[in-house]
Amino acid sequence: MTSRQQTDIDQIAESWVDTLVQHDPTTGTYIGRSEVDAKLPDYSPEGAEAFADAQRATLQALENATPADDVDRVTRADLAAELRLSLARHEAGESLRNLNVIESPAQGMRDIFDLMPHDNAEQWQTIEQRMRAVPAALAGYRESLVAGMGKGLVPAIRQVREVAAQSRRVAGTAGSNDGFFTGLATSAGASAEAQAAQLDAAASAASAAYLEFAEFLENDLAPKASETDAFGRERYELASEAFLGMRVDLDETYEWGLEELARMVDEQERIAAEITGSTRHPGIVAEAIAQLEADPARKLYGTDALKQWMQETSDRAVAELAGTQFDIPDEIRALECMIAPTQEGGIYYTGPSDDFSRPGRMWWSVPEGVTEFDTWRELTTVYHEGVPGHHLQIGSAVVNRDSLNEWRRQLAGTSGHAEGWALYAERLMEQLGYLDDPADKLGMLDGQRMRAARVVLDIGVHLGKVRPDGAAIWDGEYALDFMRQNVNMNEGFVRFEVNRYLGWGGQAPSYKIGQRIWEQLRDEVAARAASGGSSFDIRDFHRQALSLGGMRLDTLQQALRGELRD
Repeated sequence: MTSRQQTDIDQIAESWVDTLVQHDPTTGTYIGRSEVDAKLPDYSPEGAEAFADAQRATLQALENATPADDVDRVTRADLAAELRLSLARHEAGESLRNLNVIESPAQGMRDIFDLMPHDNAEQWQTIEQRMRAVPAALAGYRESLVAGMGKGLVPAIRQVREVAAQSRRVAGTAGSNDGFFTGLATSAGASAEAQAAQLDAAASAASAAYLEFAEFLENDLAPKASETDAFGRERYELASEAFLGMRVDLDETYEWGLEELARMVDEQERIAAEITGSTRHPGIVAEAIAQLEADPARKLYGTDALKQWMQETSDRAVAELAGTQFDIPDEIRALECMIAPTQEGGIYYTGPSDDFSRPGRMWWSVPEGVTEFDTWRELTTVYHEGVPGHHLQIGSAVVNRDSLNEWRRQLAGTSGHAEGWALYAERLMEQLGYLDDPADKLGMLDGQRMRAARVVLDIGVHLGKVRPDGAAIWDGEYALDFMRQNVNMNEGFVRFEVNRYLGWGGQAPSYKIGQRIWEQLRDEVAARAASGGSSFDIRDFHRQALSLGGMRLDTLQQALRGELRD
């Protein structure tokens, strides 16, 4: 294949990547730009305004540029829309109240250390330098939260308390190695023996900064935090668009979510009856789950066994799907399955670096005390995070140097596009026969039911809708009860998940809504082919869609419909 000649718009997009990496070094680390590995972002109000100025300049350059081809049309439409939305959220003061339990600077500046190489003394020196940057980064972040307090832009008290507790865990106990940074420094061992004292000092400073930040949250921010979890419609609309990459009718989507949840319950009950061999009744799903959880053949014991099972399952899926269902380039045939160093709960994927020196990875953050895992429940999770889910989608974009610029390969895309594809991939694996065991199918449906419930919960809480039972308006406590009714997880998981939804409005529904858009597009392309007298090849649809890389969902619709114009 002949490489496409780089265009003016490609250069603007790649220059934007350079600018973004300088303003947000954690993004640089994520995509393998090691020149910024010793730095952290400037989270202060001044840093946010400087970043907004850079966005405005890039947006102006894009609007003045003329596309050379369809690739340019996608790049310009997608990047320009993302910049406009980001600027709108900046003007709304989002950076001044950016605090939640899973995806805010409090977690980001700690989590990035998980992706840093640590095999030799030079790499440990870089880690030391980044640890030394933690106090200043937290100080800037605190300035933004103080500025938000002055404007009445504050996070909810629920988020403040939880992040304070997280920060205390990161800090650890003074004089011990039970904090994240002190434990990280200690793990260097012989690899950095000559700089052990410097690492210890940097770790102590970073730990002290997190402890001070926790005290700020508890003593200064908490008294002014909002007692209300709901975002409200205006704020939620911006958040929803940020995660989907398109605007949707939130009221229609809420009603669709209720219908989808009912459909998932019905499908789950039918499979549960098959598993138990009994007739359907209200408690049939719980009975089927109890039966499966009692089956030692479907259990894994310990994180070592979990990691090995994840890796074997992923490797088998790649080997069997490559060349038969998907084109899987050699560069992404390897997916590393990892146990995360945190214990916060959650499973996530990190993409490969641009040069593939760091492969794509599936991470499992196992909560403290959890030692048993159910394979029937988690089989679909491996497909979701790996192949044909996130790893195939994101890795395919990184590989595509012949057509896509660095921004399109590494950074473009939304949760709705990526997570929607991953849920679409789960259903695809069912259609391909990988979930023929009723237990594995029940596990997939368990996840799909949870994602449908999240559409209803998230929109319901943040828009202040009437609860499905009609008794009152949605709130955080009802959200907990609603989630308990629709997932089969322990209480700690349920609480973490609901706290995440309440503080990260718009993200949770993007999975199921994204799946809806992917399925609608597939059906639309198939119908268009049929009306034109052509046959529909789903492999061609997947190949074309994945070749575009990550993007907003509205850009994906326009690109596959041929609607983008100069």
